[in-house]
Amino acid sequence: MAQNSTNNIQIFNKARVELHLHLDGAIKPETILYFGKKRGIRLPGDSVEELMSYVGYDEPCNLTQFLEKFNYYMPAIAGDREAVKRIAYELVQMKAREGVIYFEARYSPHLFANSNVTPIPWNQIPGDLSPDDVVHLINQGFKEGEKDFKIKARSILCCMRHMPEWSAEVVSLCKKYRNEGVVGIDLAGDESLNCNFNSGHCMAYEEAVKSGIHRTVHAGEVGPASVVKEAVDVLKAERIGHGYHAVEDPCLYERLLKQNMHFELCPWSSYLTGACDPDLTKHPSIRFREDGANYSLNSDDPLIFKSTLDKDYQVALKYMCFTEDDFIKANINAASSCFLPDKEKEELLSTLYEAYGMVQSTVC
Repeated sequence: MAQNSTNNIQIFNKARVELHLHLDGAIKPETILYFGKKRGIRLPGDSVEELMSYVGYDEPCNLTQFLEKFNYYMPAIAGDREAVKRIAYELVQMKAREGVIYFEARYSPHLFANSNVTPIPWNQIPGDLSPDDVVHLINQGFKEGEKDFKIKARSILCCMRHMPEWSAEVVSLCKKYRNEGVVGIDLAGDESLNCNFNSGHCMAYEEAVKSGIHRTVHAGEVGPASVVKEAVDVLKAERIGHGYHAVEDPCLYERLLKQNMHFELCPWSSYLTGACDPDLTKHPSIRFREDGANYSLNSDDPLIFKSTLDKDYQVALKYMCFTEDDFIKANINAASSCFLPDKEKEELLSTLYEAYGMVQSTVC
């Protein structure tokens, strides 16, 4: 069933907050082409249209096919200091244009580096850009973007399920840069690679808990409810990335509702990755809304999905019957569940209440 005829719908155009956004999935194609040419790295196309015919798509595939898209363009960016800082700056610009006043962007420092990491297709080019350097550069790019575009940007650092040996360094970087823009830790990648109590991921998350590092986990996107349970019970996640399949375990789902667990929903992404029923009128987001769950709406990887945050709002409006009140609630949920320090969180909420013409005390 075709789901892409949403372009001319009147959508929510007030202040927004976005919590689930991948930096490496939100790069301008023009920037990819620029650095590919500058660095002499061959790309699958010489124009935006040609490049996007390989990188982007707008009909459903599966998560494995989606992940393969990164191989086409990451060689142009990874390992280059100027490129890494620039894509961070440009993301702030893009989000400001979408009406976002605060966002948290996540990324794996190791996947942008080319020094002291296990070789992968796009970081085998010799260089000295370490994961630590990557975080520093992205923090700089965000800070400069914040100054120029008058919105707030923060980072979440990703562990990768297939590389548990990276996770100790990830949590160490979270601690090092916690006062310079990094607000949390994430676990992303293939959900079939579950954690165990001796894995590097578990030890990293144990350290995150001890150190007061905020925690989110990709879980229940394409994986079963048991992965969500593991994220909550083993990794002590405070938020769940996606989490659609949590509803398949009634006991777990009810517990998460009572705990006010936040679900970072990405409707358009879930359609294109095959994470949910292709009929968007049956999307779990509807269940979350009806049950009063704590959720937000997010764009995930807009480069690959050829989208902006508007697309997810359009989908929620057209296929899931979201109202303006639902969008307001989703954004207040996002602000309430963001990983900012309490004082900054209160300031963000106050800004939203003012933008929505609401009195703060009237909102639960």
